[in-house]
Amino acid sequence: MKENTSNINLKRFFSNLKGDRLIWAIAALLAIFSFLPVYSAASNLAYVGGNTNTFSFLVKHFMHLFLGFSLMYLMHKVPYRYFRGLSMVMMPLAFVLLVVTIMQGTTIEGANASRWIRIPFVGMSFQTSTFASVVLMVYVARYMSKMKDKVISFKESILPLWLPVFLLLALILPSNFSTTAILFVMVAMLVFLGGYPIRYLIAMLGLGVVGLVMFVLVAKAFPDAMPNRVDTWMSRVENFSNGEDTEADYQIEKAKIAIASGGIKGLGPGKSMQKNFLPQSSSDFIFAIIVEEYGLIGGFFLIIMYMWLLFRIVIVAQKADTIFGKLLVLGVGLPIVFQAMINMAVAVELFPVTGQTLPLISSGGTSIWMTCLAIGIILSVSAKREEIKEQEVREDNPLEILSEAI
Repeated sequence: MKENTSNINLKRFFSNLKGDRLIWAIAALLAIFSFLPVYSAASNLAYVGGNTNTFSFLVKHFMHLFLGFSLMYLMHKVPYRYFRGLSMVMMPLAFVLLVVTIMQGTTIEGANASRWIRIPFVGMSFQTSTFASVVLMVYVARYMSKMKDKVISFKESILPLWLPVFLLLALILPSNFSTTAILFVMVAMLVFLGGYPIRYLIAMLGLGVVGLVMFVLVAKAFPDAMPNRVDTWMSRVENFSNGEDTEADYQIEKAKIAIASGGIKGLGPGKSMQKNFLPQSSSDFIFAIIVEEYGLIGGFFLIIMYMWLLFRIVIVAQKADTIFGKLLVLGVGLPIVFQAMINMAVAVELFPVTGQTLPLISSGGTSIWMTCLAIGIILSVSAKREEIKEQEVREDNPLEILSEAI
């Protein structure tokens, strides 16, 4: 009797999960897999922080994932057409949060470290740039869907499209160049997919490069006027190209040692040695720890999962019933996979150190929450497609409509 009751409850639970079932499965598999490497890397965090209780890090990671999947569930229940209007409301909020973050004036050795704000009464921090990134992609998808059947004028697109984009990027840039660069590339890709004229897009890309150069020159000329991380960015790029021995190079060396030590099968769960020497082993460089402990098999598993997620994102976008739905899915979905590829590329020295986490794997609350928020939006779009299909089936079956009425 108890088994039948549990089976009924389980079926009822899964029946409440709408949208693409494979995306649900991919997100769940990545989240479940993340516990072992995060718990393994937590031993180093506990040692550095003078905390002998490594289990507390696992509980913290579980709470982040629990809140993230709760957010995903709530978002997938919201009809995705509402996100069109919500983006207009959330954009001013994103600007305010970014301004508040900058005004904190947090610096570390003269460099701008104002990326987080404290959540009152909770004791947790929140990275505002990650939230602003999701909001901006939804906003751009809204604008491009609105202009889909119209002739796009360069002059008319500057104020409603590019001005908010560049203002938001300008607020993120001083403390987080990698996020700014990735977001700019993703916006350019989305407007291209939305049909924005290529000649106008090239002009805006050129303007973005000019703006970046001007910012670097001003920051170098007046270093005390606005604390920033320009010197850190430039040194990372220069050392990446020259192969000089720096702190970033030390991180890459330890990551490559971890990957080489893993071999095909890996050393086994929790048996990583480089987690004791590699900074950010539970976040930025967790891919190296995964390969060390689970070998190339574990590394390829992650790559396959993210490629599978990309495939499902494209499928959901292709089947979406509106232009806004298609662009919305691509806008919030592609950055997840792009960020994962960059994180793994950094570990094998294909990219300079960027500080990007591995989505749904790395520890860290904001990254997990915003990834789950984006996936929830994707599931909302796919849930609408399922609803339309179910309605079509009922319309083709009059007996079913009659039975529902009775």
